[in-house]
Amino acid sequence: MLTIDPKEIPTGKLHGYLLGAIAPRPIAFASTIDANGNPNLSPFSFFNVFGANPPMLIFSPARSVRNNTTKHTLDNAEITKEVVINVVNYDIVQQMSLSSTMYAKGVNEFEKAGLTMLKSDIVKPFRVAESPVQLECKVTDIIYTGTEGGAGNLIVCEVVKMHINEDILAEDGSIDQHKIDLVARAGGSYYTRARDGFFEIPKPISTLGIGVDAIPSSVRNSTVLTGNNLGMLGNVEKLPNTADVDNFAKEQPQFLNISEEKKHIFAQEFLTKNDVDSAWKVLLIK
Repeated sequence: MLTIDPKEIPTGKLHGYLLGAIAPRPIAFASTIDANGNPNLSPFSFFNVFGANPPMLIFSPARSVRNNTTKHTLDNAEITKEVVINVVNYDIVQQMSLSSTMYAKGVNEFEKAGLTMLKSDIVKPFRVAESPVQLECKVTDIIYTGTEGGAGNLIVCEVVKMHINEDILAEDGSIDQHKIDLVARAGGSYYTRARDGFFEIPKPISTLGIGVDAIPSSVRNSTVLTGNNLGMLGNVEKLPNTADVDNFAKEQPQFLNISEEKKHIFAQEFLTKNDVDSAWKVLLIK
């Protein structure tokens, strides 16, 4: 294993490792204005949501690793204390990338990227009309983590108005993750298109799983079942009872009188189909 002391390698190399390892990252497409009212638009992937009451976002226009300069976005946020965070989806990913070019101060990235400026309701910075979700924010704090190249500047924002394109909503009014078609940043020049890689994991918070430690040792120490398989098995509230297992065995006699290893293989096949109940019944057949 490669072991790294952050203080012993160049910042640029460390930066690359961090971006490659901590990914994919959502993108804050941040719109600000300077003291003279000139618009600025730039994307940042050091970003996430950190609360709902009040609704808080944090993003970081870090100091340049290359020459230790600060971003116009940071300069503007310090002065105006306002920003609009626009969500980036696949339809605007190329334009978003273009807007990240280091244009001179005062250059309007909306125009350079061919995006439409939309007046906000509460804050002065413009929204990106093409973005499926736009969040008007007030800057409540800025946390400076250092003065050297690569240091972060955490802009803490409270959402004061949220705009959602109704085309991305499901029938129940929630945001449809396939319709919104989000993209995220990875290492190097890579991005990821979220909807092409969706899979679901039931939230443990909704149930009290028995835990991997409660799984019989013959299963827990399996040479077939993976850690993910055991995690699925441990996320049930209770095991199938004897009657259910016996009925399953009568209906599926092919699982009778087989080796433990075979049981584990069949159980794994059920787990790949998210059929945890059947997986457990196979494992519990005597």
